[in-house]
Amino acid sequence: MAKYKIVHYLNQFFGQIGGEEEANIAPKVEDGSIGPGNAFNNALGDKAEIVKTIICGDSYFNENKDEVQAAIKEKLNEINPDMVIAGPAFNAGRYGMACGGVAEVAYELGITVVSGIYPENPGYDMYKQYAYFVETSDSAAGMRSALPNMADLVKTYIEKEGELGLPEEEGYLPRGIRKNIFADQRGSKRAVEMLVAKLKDKDFKSEYPMPNFDRVDPVDPLENVKDAKIALVTSGGIVPKGNPDHIESSSASKYGKYSIDEIYEMTPETHETAHGGYDPVYANEDPNCVLPVDVLRDMENDGKIGKLHDYYYSTVGNGTSVANAKAYAQEIAQELQEDGVQAVILTST
Repeated sequence: MAKYKIVHYLNQFFGQIGGEEEANIAPKVEDGSIGPGNAFNNALGDKAEIVKTIICGDSYFNENKDEVQAAIKEKLNEINPDMVIAGPAFNAGRYGMACGGVAEVAYELGITVVSGIYPENPGYDMYKQYAYFVETSDSAAGMRSALPNMADLVKTYIEKEGELGLPEEEGYLPRGIRKNIFADQRGSKRAVEMLVAKLKDKDFKSEYPMPNFDRVDPVDPLENVKDAKIALVTSGGIVPKGNPDHIESSSASKYGKYSIDEIYEMTPETHETAHGGYDPVYANEDPNCVLPVDVLRDMENDGKIGKLHDYYYSTVGNGTSVANAKAYAQEIAQELQEDGVQAVILTST
């Protein structure tokens, strides 16, 4: 059996071009394997070989998605690989979205994709139907386990000629795809057995797993809003003009803290939105639509609230991972508590 011909997709960092300063490079194709691709080739042995590597900057991919996907589609048509390996992306949001975007293109061409990703990376949830995603740790520190696990799945796929079993059997994350199978027992009997097991607090496995959402109990309401110090926090991406912290338009890897001391309203000359998930026209014309500084200043002057906090916090919620959002919230909440803030108004898009 001839070796599988594989194309490997990498971002600028793992493609050994550079770090964040090179995140805006356009896609390019290199011969053979690069960086983690060398380890893949060693692990795949005589089963498969990386013949080409496509490298693209994380920011460039996410800010020019249609253009990049069209270019990658053209390259894949030229190379005609048997499979694509993307990443692994771990919990890097932009990288995960790019790997998913590559998988979407390959899927349209009938090419199988294997990737590695942390389950909370937004790229997994958005693109899971297009690839076999192997679960990884949240950082590149888990590279030593991610690469062999991905390589094992590639070899299994080749050996089974594409007939992979269930996710828990083969070692990939659920894809949200349901298939009809023949079971030894009819559905009513299986359902009753699951119910009995649940009533007895025994382990059982649902045939239709439900998403697990965190529940956060709200704190008690303010007793006296007129004496309260109120802060503004937004995922709508409102930033000072020019976006000085370079907050990404999608899958934000950071948030910003900005002074509004002595600012009574935001204007198009002073502020704008960095968000890439909604039409920015109206937010740029009147940033107060997303971050109502003007209204809260009026309320402050009228004695309806005690004081508007001198700083606001902003990030972009578009594609940002749950893990990153939680981390931002913990840091921001800690600072607000230390600054004596009693309440926060959270605004979105």
